[in-house]
Amino acid sequence: MIEIRTLLIVAHVPSDNTQRLRGAVEAGAASVETGSVQVLVKTPFQANADDVLAAKALILGTTENLGYMSGALKDFFDRVYYPCLEYTGGLPYALYIRAKLDGTGTRRAVESIASGLGWRAVQEPMICHGEWHEDFVDQCHELGMAMAAGLDAGIY
Repeated sequence: MIEIRTLLIVAHVPSDNTQRLRGAVEAGAASVETGSVQVLVKTPFQANADDVLAAKALILGTTENLGYMSGALKDFFDRVYYPCLEYTGGLPYALYIRAKLDGTGTRRAVESIASGLGWRAVQEPMICHGEWHEDFVDQCHELGMAMAAGLDAGIY
């Protein structure tokens, strides 16, 4: 019997372009030919502690807002932090940021909370910074593929 592993994608999508990025992450994850990975996509306001507790890996997506993560992602962390604190140590995660500036403050804030939860970053955060580039969509697609493939292969 194949164990189904859930890849949870939690991303803030306030614009058409950020919706495209999340869609690319989802499409990339879904493109991996596997019977063992289930992809679950939610906004930060929809996702809850039960979703995180059931996940075997996580992709977080946020915009850079005033040098910080989106309020939506911060709300997600506020709601899941204590219910997940003792149960999700080692949870593999990846992060992508849509940033007009350099994303440094956003990255630092997310990594600080994820570190407090004991989550394990499986790659450097992907920061889509500056003016919009179509390459951002391809990069997000590759991120989704890599996470799903790694989860399927038991790497994470």
